Amino acid sequence: MKRKALDIKESPQVKRPKEPIPDYCDVQTRKNNNGNILWPASSEAIEVARDYLRECAAAKAKTLILPDKDADGLDAGVIIHRTLTALGAEASSIDVHLVGKGKSIHDEEEREAMSAKNPKYIIVVDQGSRPAPPVIDDPDVQSLIIDHHLSDEFPENAKVVSACHYPPVATSSLLTYEICKTLHPDIASLCGYLCVMGTHGDLGNTLKWDPPFPDMKEVFKTHTKKAINDAVSLLNARLINTARRTSKFDVISAWSALLSATSPKEILTNPRLLSARAEINEEVESQTHTAPKFSKDGKIAVFRIHSAAQVHPVIATRWAGHLKSSKLEI
Repeated sequence: MKRKALDIKESPQVKRPKEPIPDYCDVQTRKNNNGNILWPASSEAIEVARDYLRECAAAKAKTLILPDKDADGLDAGVIIHRTLTALGAEASSIDVHLVGKGKSIHDEEEREAMSAKNPKYIIVVDQGSRPAPPVIDDPDVQSLIIDHHLSDEFPENAKVVSACHYPPVATSSLLTYEICKTLHPDIASLCGYLCVMGTHGDLGNTLKWDPPFPDMKEVFKTHTKKAINDAVSLLNARLINTARRTSKFDVISAWSALLSATSPKEILTNPRLLSARAEINEEVESQTHTAPKFSKDGKIAVFRIHSAAQVHPVIATRWAGHLKSSKLEI
C-alpha cells in the first residue's frame, strides 16, 4: 500500500520592505544652548569671514583667490569673485592662482608664485588644511581659509571658517554661498546655480537638499537639474583632462568658463570644455580594455594604465561591475 504524499502547502515568501536609503542630510545636527542649529559652521567664524570680504572689497586692493581645481573649489571661487565685485571691488583687482599639477599651496614654488602677484588679501578655498607657515611670507597680507575637509590645524595667522565639525558637512561651495548670500541681495540669483553645481560635484546629483541645506527649488526651476548636472559632468571632464598629447593641466579653462558664464547652459556650449570631454571619452575608450592582473590569492586586482589623462578611476569603476570573484577585496 502506497503512502500518500503529505499535502504540504508552502508558506508564501514574505517580502521584506526595503529600508530607505538615508539622505546625506539625515544626520544629527549640532545645536547651541538655545536649541538652534549650528550650521554650516560656527556663527562667529562665518561673521569673521563676512567682515573679511567686506573689508577686502572696500579696500579695492589686490586680492588673490586660491580655489581647488575641482567643481566644488572652482564654483566656490567664482562665488567669492562675484561677491567681491557686487560689494564694489574692481574685477581687475581680483586675480586667481591655480595650484599646479601634483602641487599644494604649501610648496615653496607655489608660495613664491603667489607672492609674485603682490596680493594684499588671499582667500584659500577647498584646498584642505594642515599646520603650516603663513600662506605667503608677508606680514601685511591677510588670509582667509574657507574649507570643509577635516582638520583642526591651519596655516599661521589665517582667519578660518571650516564646516568639518558641523554635520551635515557642507561642501566648500555651499559654505561659501551661505557666507556670501547675505552680503548682497543679488548673490542668491547670481550664484545659486554655482552652489548647486559645486555641491553636486562633491556629493552627487541625488542629493535631496533637505534642511539644514538651503531650499534651492527656485534654482532648479530657473536652470533645471539636467542642465546643472550636465554642466558638472562637463566641468569635471575638463578638470581631469591633462591633454594626453600636450600633458597640459588646463584648469584655467574651467575657471574661465565658470567666471564668464551666467548659467549652466552657457557652460554646456563652451568649446574648450566640449573638446575636453571628447578627449577624455577617447582616452577612456582606448584604456578601458586593459585587463586586470590578480594577486596570487585573488584578493587584489591591479590595472596598469599609462595615460597622461586622469582616467584611472573611471577605468577601475567600469571594471568593478564586471569582477565578480568572491575572493576579490581590492
